[in-house]
Amino acid sequence: MDWQKRLEEALEFIESNLETSLPVETIAKAVYSSPFHFQRMFHMWSGITLGEYVRKRKLTLAAQELAVSSAKVVDVALKYGYDPPESFCKAFRKLHGVSPSAARKPGVSIKAFPRVSFEPHALGDAEVDYRIVEKEAFTVVGKSAELVCGQDGRTRQWFWGESRKDGTLDKLSSLSTETPLLGLTMSFEEEFTYMIAREADAASLDLAQGWSVQTIPAATWAIFPCSGPLPGAMQSGLRKIYKVWFPATEFEHAGLPEIEVYLPGDAQAEAYRCEAWIPILKKTNI
Repeated sequence: MDWQKRLEEALEFIESNLETSLPVETIAKAVYSSPFHFQRMFHMWSGITLGEYVRKRKLTLAAQELAVSSAKVVDVALKYGYDPPESFCKAFRKLHGVSPSAARKPGVSIKAFPRVSFEPHALGDAEVDYRIVEKEAFTVVGKSAELVCGQDGRTRQWFWGESRKDGTLDKLSSLSTETPLLGLTMSFEEEFTYMIAREADAASLDLAQGWSVQTIPAATWAIFPCSGPLPGAMQSGLRKIYKVWFPATEFEHAGLPEIEVYLPGDAQAEAYRCEAWIPILKKTNI
């Protein structure tokens, strides 16, 4: 089954079950995927995280129901999985800009978030260069933060900017000049842990008091070169991995941290080169 078809079937499953609990494990199982891999594929193909999509679709239907029926707010909140109802009011106001009770009033504007569509990638980008490497377990040291997906707020770009301003990048350089800077995505949801780090040896660990330390298990990695100015080169490289490479191969995400490898050089130059390291497994279900 190709990934466009899988995603379309998952979308039908989601839309048919918006009045029930929709944990990612249940959705991923319906299309024979691991939760981590499915979330990444959904985001890269649609441009929105799975959690945000489900929430916005539930709140769209909830607003429509409040606008045309006499159902109690508490009953609508529970119907769409919000317990306690106070969390429904908060989420509703954030999306629609008004309270659930105000949505009943004639002439009040509410939002409708549409179903996503999954467009195949352009054939002109069909070739992807990569290599596969087996790597033993290794340790990284650096600074981590809880971030959010999106264009604003606590994003990766924001965290890199803050780490440059507060001296974190300089401190990492003082630990080692032999290894490149790394960006590690530890999980993939709307809120996720991200780490700016370097690979650590015993000496750098001794110097890294108060820093975050993470051990990455032994794994098989697919390594993709990305060329061009940052952050665009890495962003477009990751999209291509998920929209072109994964659907064309017999691999899926292993669920370990993804690693952005930032090699020395001018990060704003057209010739700048970085790498995306993706942990992979052979597919068990096709």
